[in-house]
Amino acid sequence: MQQKITLRDVQELMSEYYLQRDRERGLYATFTWLIEEIGELAESILTQDKKAQEEEIADVLAWLASLANLLSIDLEKAFKQKYMNPQPP
Repeated sequence: MQQKITLRDVQELMSEYYLQRDRERGLYATFTWLIEEIGELAESILTQDKKAQEEEIADVLAWLASLANLLSIDLEKAFKQKYMNPQPP
């Protein structure tokens, strides 16, 4: 049986392993890494490389969580507020 993981789990894991390094790198450099990973995801989509797509999606999520940590944003809370309680038009 696979273990379930929440966005909060992802964010906490990235904090535990990488927060100090992310702080040293800084907000804008960390954001640049996220953009680079998005570019690699785009390339994997264009080449239709499923394994690379899976790896790059994971990388994008990891870097997004790192960025959220630097911005002191609770990724899971932000997602729930935006997408689970949509406002009427």
